[in-house]
Amino acid sequence: MHIPVIALTVILAAVFVSTAVPKLAGKAQMRQRMDRLGVSPGLTRVLGVLEIAAIAGLLLGLIWAPLGIAAAVGIALQMVGAVVYHARVKDPAAETLTPVVFAVAAVALVVLHVLKG
Repeated sequence: MHIPVIALTVILAAVFVSTAVPKLAGKAQMRQRMDRLGVSPGLTRVLGVLEIAAIAGLLLGLIWAPLGIAAAVGIALQMVGAVVYHARVKDPAAETLTPVVFAVAAVALVVLHVLKG
């Protein structure tokens, strides 16, 4: 197994567990953050479910790379959406940068999977 693929997969999975669980549990802090961005409670739950699916796909991608690639692409697309929402409410660049970093990390994981081929 390719160590960079494993490391980046574990990092992304851990990060998205920490964002998916509060979305699905309806934690007050997450609800406030998503409300400020203009994301409805229903969409917040959908995003949490998609993140759980992505986590599963990332981890199963260690066994079957196409699934990991698909999950990483999904994460990258979700993070692009997050950037749009942050930009729409004119968040500071530092807050908008966070989803950019995770989108880049997800794309890097795709590249690593393809290079590992």
